[in-house]
Amino acid sequence: MKNEMIVSVGPFENRLAVLEDNQLVELLVHKQDRKEIIGNIYKGIVKDNVPGMGATFIDIGLERTALLHFRDAVPDILDLEELEDENFVKEIKNDIYKMGELLEVGQEVMVQVEKAPLGKKGARLTGQISIPGRYMVYMPYKNYMAVSRKIISIKERRRLKSVFHKLKDNDTGIIIRTNAELHNEGEFKKEYSSLKKIWEDIQDKYKDYSAPQCIYDENDLTSIIVRELINRNLDLIVINSKIIRSKIIKRLKRIAPEMIKKVKLFREEAGIYDAFGIEKEISKVLHSRIYLDSGGFIVIQQTEALVSIDVNTGSFVGDKNLEQTVTITNIDAAKEIARQIRLQDLTGMIFIDFIDMQHFENRQKVIRTFREEMSKDLSPHKIFSTSPLNMVEMTRKRARSNLLSSFFESCPYCQGVGRVLAHSALIDNIFRWLNRAEKYHPEDKLEIHIHRWLYDDIIEKQYYLKKDYHFSWEFILDNELDYDQFKIISMKSKRDITDLYCA
Repeated sequence: MKNEMIVSVGPFENRLAVLEDNQLVELLVHKQDRKEIIGNIYKGIVKDNVPGMGATFIDIGLERTALLHFRDAVPDILDLEELEDENFVKEIKNDIYKMGELLEVGQEVMVQVEKAPLGKKGARLTGQISIPGRYMVYMPYKNYMAVSRKIISIKERRRLKSVFHKLKDNDTGIIIRTNAELHNEGEFKKEYSSLKKIWEDIQDKYKDYSAPQCIYDENDLTSIIVRELINRNLDLIVINSKIIRSKIIKRLKRIAPEMIKKVKLFREEAGIYDAFGIEKEISKVLHSRIYLDSGGFIVIQQTEALVSIDVNTGSFVGDKNLEQTVTITNIDAAKEIARQIRLQDLTGMIFIDFIDMQHFENRQKVIRTFREEMSKDLSPHKIFSTSPLNMVEMTRKRARSNLLSSFFESCPYCQGVGRVLAHSALIDNIFRWLNRAEKYHPEDKLEIHIHRWLYDDIIEKQYYLKKDYHFSWEFILDNELDYDQFKIISMKSKRDITDLYCA
């Protein structure tokens, strides 16, 4: 399978598209005004301790305070050596929730972002610092070693453990990554020294910088591209920026010179995503209904807590019988759903309503197809057996904001619910208001300001609602109002009286 990354560098956003056999499977969008922060390390200030939640809120310089659960804090981020009560120190190490007794408002701590902010939720933090490299993840504060499960050979796992035991310091944890397989000790030493130097620089910045402030940025564009190139073992990267390509090559010369040849500059005049057909694919993703090659379609609906996906046969009628038609549609849908989960970065609880099938072997075939396609996903996920309602349930871990949040903002009219008040309901609201206000405004003239979308409809219907009020009224077109708003001005007092008689 051919894996490529196409990078579009723009004035307002950078986009990284991952292609598998020329099919778009992932799209990372990094906006200039909304930078990714996962993996960044901050010098933060404790703002509020909430023992009932088992957590503390920390200011790291973002719009919202970030959350640090006591269980994700580690004793090493606090100065336990200054504590005279040895028993209390032991209690903290045995019961991490005791950590809350040491985290005081105004205290400065070093933390790392584990999850990005989403909606009204702030970022999720951890006190366990980790710095990823090509062959290892460097973890200060922790005398620990683990080997990637993807390294299957027992002999190779033993070799790597032996090499790293000699290499690492006693107060350092190491996770040996899959890329380390079959590489030599010299390469490991070089990277270990580099990661150790990064950690020393972070400690120096923590001492010198004032809080709240980022003291290690893992999300500049060059770092992201190099990390993706190495972690995914990409066959090719094509980028439309000569400057960024030069920075990537400079970074690769130090850590992976053999990969420089994989980074190509896009030199054509046409847009890079137009040339690779990616723009068309993106436009399809932005619709809730996605059509399948078979003629069926899937409908994806997202809420803050869960995602529902519905499968329909659409225009596909099959050749033999209903069971075959449904099975073909479901298999086609299983492949596309797995792709959309990765592409849109759908997370949380995901419920998939495949079309009902009569035969057990057909249901198993669909589930097997879905599991095989999801095995390509790098994000942690778990797929459960079919529920009693014949739905496939799964969970997928959230790290960054999903794709739709990169392209859409909350609708100012419907506030994200996907619906606006019907014309008839809005007209009823206006005339109910008039009924409430009738006895308070004798001999007055009222100006009823409404949005242009409502104007024609309400002018057409007003004679049905004509009533002998003690005041006269006139509808005024006002494009400064939202669709579902109205404003009423008393010409007698020359003031806005809308709020006086609302329900």
